[in-house]
Amino acid sequence: MLRGLIIVLLSLQPLAAHASCDGTDLIDALPEAQRAALEAEAAAMPHPEGLLWRATRGDQVITLFGTYHFAHDDTRAHLDHLLPVIETSQSVYLEVSNDDQAAMQTALADDPSLMFITDGPTLPDLLGDSDWALFAEEMRARAIPPFFAARFKPVWAAMMLGIGPCEARNGAMTGAGIDKLIGDTAADLGTPTRSLEDFRAILGMLDSFPMDEQLDMIRLFFAWTGNPDDMAYTLRQRYLEQRIALIWAYSRKVSLESGGDRAAQDFARFEALLLTRRNADWIDLLTRAPGERLFVAVGAAHLPGETGVLRLLEQAGYSVTRLPFAP
Repeated sequence: MLRGLIIVLLSLQPLAAHASCDGTDLIDALPEAQRAALEAEAAAMPHPEGLLWRATRGDQVITLFGTYHFAHDDTRAHLDHLLPVIETSQSVYLEVSNDDQAAMQTALADDPSLMFITDGPTLPDLLGDSDWALFAEEMRARAIPPFFAARFKPVWAAMMLGIGPCEARNGAMTGAGIDKLIGDTAADLGTPTRSLEDFRAILGMLDSFPMDEQLDMIRLFFAWTGNPDDMAYTLRQRYLEQRIALIWAYSRKVSLESGGDRAAQDFARFEALLLTRRNADWIDLLTRAPGERLFVAVGAAHLPGETGVLRLLEQAGYSVTRLPFAP
């Protein structure tokens, strides 16, 4: 099941929301033995905790911050804490810079087929009556009219499901998360802001999944019996505790328990495509980037693990150190 992966990627990557939504902490609610096993799994991962890091090789210093793209109560405090780093950096790298984000919005407006079904059967036909009824109900809960959602490409529809209803109703795709605020701050300072990847490659990657797999992403959402608002709350609280590997371990647990016989294979495939491969590409770019003082802000899910950006930097000859971060 890809629900956990989709949720964690959305919450630690490109969208932004006003996250004044409460819920139940699903990790705390686990039986003690399961929670202990999950925490042990997370602790065994390289660099399991921490949001702010420094990587040094020779004269070059790269400061890395793991973002939560949804706005939250501490977003402004986080930005204030990062301001001295932004002020002293020669370049700021985001997954997709603010200028390129604007270009992406223009591209989507000019070519709706990048996000929407513009020809042929739409979701009511592709999903069938019962699954469409469930999907339409979920869209209403997120303040998205079903007639509008009917034309989403299935992979985008699945991403909409990955946002909790409360967060969606509070502006999941319109608010200014910290990624944008970092870009705005750098622009105000006259510091060059660069993209780690081309947004066209991201859109193409999402569109590369076969239609039947995209539809399965939607159907598998309904296999999980939990509350999406509780999931969003759980991930946000662990992020604020800086326990990033625990977020990933829990998301994987949810996916494997709810995803059927192919869950492990599917999760590994999507992890490789949406995280591992991108991490390697980013490190290839950063290790060749000019300048002695760089600041990099990427979704926090990209930091820990054997194929996370921190371990990849170590393998490229950088010394990696966690920095205090207590806004």
